[in-house]
Amino acid sequence: MEEPEEEKVEQEPIEESPVEIKPRWWPAILISACLAIGLTAIWSGSGDNQQDRVLKTGGILIVSFLLLIIWALIFSRFSKQLRLRLLFSIIGAFALFGACFRFDQVSGNMVPLFEWRWAKRSLPEVADDGRTSGLTDLDSNSTEFSFPQFLGPTRDCKTPGPKLAIDWKSSPPKEMWRQDIGAAWSGFVVSAHRAITQEQRDENEVVSCYHLLTGKMLWMHSNPGHYNTKIAGEGPRATPAIHEEKVYALGATGILNCLELATGKPVWQRNIASDAGLKVDDEMDQTGASKKRNKAKEWGYSSSPLVLDGKVIVSAGGEAGKSLLAYNLETGEPTWTGGNSRAGYSSAIVATIHGEEQVLIFNQDGLAAHSPETGSVIWSFKWEVGVPHVSMPLALADNQILLSLGYGQGSKLIQVNKEGESYSANEIWNSRFMKAKFTNLISHEGHIYGLDDGIFACIDQEDGRKKWKDGRFGHGQILMRANHILIMAETGEVILIEASPKRQIELSRFGALDSKTWNPHTLAGQYLLVRNHREAACYRLPLH
Repeated sequence: MEEPEEEKVEQEPIEESPVEIKPRWWPAILISACLAIGLTAIWSGSGDNQQDRVLKTGGILIVSFLLLIIWALIFSRFSKQLRLRLLFSIIGAFALFGACFRFDQVSGNMVPLFEWRWAKRSLPEVADDGRTSGLTDLDSNSTEFSFPQFLGPTRDCKTPGPKLAIDWKSSPPKEMWRQDIGAAWSGFVVSAHRAITQEQRDENEVVSCYHLLTGKMLWMHSNPGHYNTKIAGEGPRATPAIHEEKVYALGATGILNCLELATGKPVWQRNIASDAGLKVDDEMDQTGASKKRNKAKEWGYSSSPLVLDGKVIVSAGGEAGKSLLAYNLETGEPTWTGGNSRAGYSSAIVATIHGEEQVLIFNQDGLAAHSPETGSVIWSFKWEVGVPHVSMPLALADNQILLSLGYGQGSKLIQVNKEGESYSANEIWNSRFMKAKFTNLISHEGHIYGLDDGIFACIDQEDGRKKWKDGRFGHGQILMRANHILIMAETGEVILIEASPKRQIELSRFGALDSKTWNPHTLAGQYLLVRNHREAACYRLPLH
């Protein structure tokens, strides 16, 4: 008898659960670790060049960010949905940022600065007679309301006047006026009730005059010209000079104007690039200089005019004896030319060396001393490095000159010697301290004060050794009255400190402006004029 066959039971196949793929994290960890090591190496090193550190930091951040994006989108093993969300989020973030902000400029340490795309300025215009007739006119002969040239009456950051109060909390500075202004890095000069500066307005360079106490525009003179780069910024760079009812102003494109102080009407005009032999058949760059010497003018003409013995003197940087130019004050006719150096961005000063008056200019290849009568080079001192030369030479006692450069270079004290009719210059000391990028330095009671690559510092004038370094004020400007130093910080703050070689003694501060401020400030009597590339203001400071 056959046994019945067992029924075959069909079993359903067992579904295997999908294997979970875990993200691959080690590349991201490795990239982040390399980033941390790189940033530590950059900022813990012994280098003094803050701009170089910022640029290296920016480069390593960009590379790390790109590597992390590549990892997240390709090698991370994230799900397709997550990777798409990351991709669209990154694109959306960049699109939103680009829609809201535009790249404006860079800070003194080369940090990119952005502004709202819808930011607009309302620039003042010349008031009609009905609105200016009631304004207060100050005594034009009063020295109390005088700041006739770049860095003050003696061109050394020292300004005479009444002693300032040091407690700005109990007696705060009073805002007289504050308003928009055209872009420029010029400062104000003052004669009585007239405050004069330079601006960029559309495609014109403008010399403008404002009422010191009200901010009303009294007159404006325009010339076609527009210097503008994202790194260097926009507009004129030099501060005008006032002399005997005339105004002398040099624009960034090389136009030198002589104007009537009372009305702004033109007296004469010169093109210093053309006079220096730079306007040749070569294609011209936007500064007016030929491309043969373009490297010296990457930041535009910046020489604030020096008035001396019936002449106005400016630096043009021409060859064949046309580096420094002098013009007749009354007619504008060339008086003399001298030197063959490429121009830097410094301005000329007058110094008495071994009893002889000389014109000193810090060119791109070093310091040159010119005869005020003929323009010939009397002596020179070479300091040729590949960074902009901006800070003015500082004339000291005993025929000594202090030079300073930013970008990690430092400062040098030189001794000028004379044997018979021959001059020579030799280095006394060279210090890595006091790296003045585009501020200027102050000598006071045997010590040098200034912004050492954006940090306020004091060094011994005799040997260049650091006394102290404290206070991150950025790449601003400084002025001195009595024993007090008035710092115009890059952030727009004004800080009052005591000039002490022992330590930094901050007395008071207040916020004068709201954005990057490279412009030199002006102190006429108790009135402080400040400006940057966006706005200007006048404050009445309390007196002691």
